[in-house]
Amino acid sequence: MSTAKITVLGINGHIGHHAAKAFRDAGYSVTGFGRSNRMPIEGVTFVKGDAGNVAEIAAAIADADIVVNALNLPYDKWDKGRAEAQLAVVIAAMGDSGKTMMFPGNVYNYAAIDRRMTPTWPSIRRRHAAPFGCGRRRCWRWHPRPASSRPSSSAPAIFMRRAMLATGSTEAMLMDAKKGKVYYMADLDVGHAWAYLPDLGRAFVAVAEQRQSLGGFETFHFAGHYETHGAMLAAIQAAAPALLKAAQLPRIMLQAMGLAMPMMREIVKMRYLWNNPMELVDARLDAILGKEFGTPFAEAVAAATVPFFADRAA
Repeated sequence: MSTAKITVLGINGHIGHHAAKAFRDAGYSVTGFGRSNRMPIEGVTFVKGDAGNVAEIAAAIADADIVVNALNLPYDKWDKGRAEAQLAVVIAAMGDSGKTMMFPGNVYNYAAIDRRMTPTWPSIRRRHAAPFGCGRRRCWRWHPRPASSRPSSSAPAIFMRRAMLATGSTEAMLMDAKKGKVYYMADLDVGHAWAYLPDLGRAFVAVAEQRQSLGGFETFHFAGHYETHGAMLAAIQAAAPALLKAAQLPRIMLQAMGLAMPMMREIVKMRYLWNNPMELVDARLDAILGKEFGTPFAEAVAAATVPFFADRAA
């Protein structure tokens, strides 16, 4: 059992919620920070606060050895410097405390032509402009910052990049499950990296336990499961308690939804992430996690699919 204390900022989000559970299960003392305790976790202390308030975040992390910064804005709120400002608040709250910040990253800083990315793979920002207007601000957040703008060595940072979340992906694919449909997001033979949230949470724990031997700024790639869209579709159909007919998600429908829903409009702009095979690889993280790490793909998809139907039934 660890004696370290963890504060998870954004405890109600997918990643924050599962990171908190993983650290709790590993014996850490865990505090969650958010606007409300709408997803309480047994054994986790909750602190209510405003993510834009430096003093409130500083108070929430005062006793923490590790801060998991899982705060995130809706995609359509990332512009006008708001995403940068959110991260700046957390860094200001940490100051020169010496606490370790763990930050869940994504693949938005890579181009459609990128296929198999290691932690040292050059991002879009280093090579050419982002492919879409919204991509540039995403590059800012997911691109590791130059040394002059990183947290100081007394506030080390660990950047854990992952690809699509299996939970969020199944929810999108099952949006018309009541009509007996399951959508696939791209050509069935296109491969993709899928991150199962409980495994991602446990990966954060494994890396946190190595933090004393790490440098002031570290980047890891969580590989998850590299499977085709067809494999994901088949796994969902096998796990679903009802027969589901497969259909490709029509782009025109998403575009029409985007006219009234800014969030959907931004998701459509990231369609290239679905249409191109993208794989994350990291031999160093694999060595930390070990060969037996990870939930089998079919089991992970089932765990994300079955609760979806249970929640709808309730």
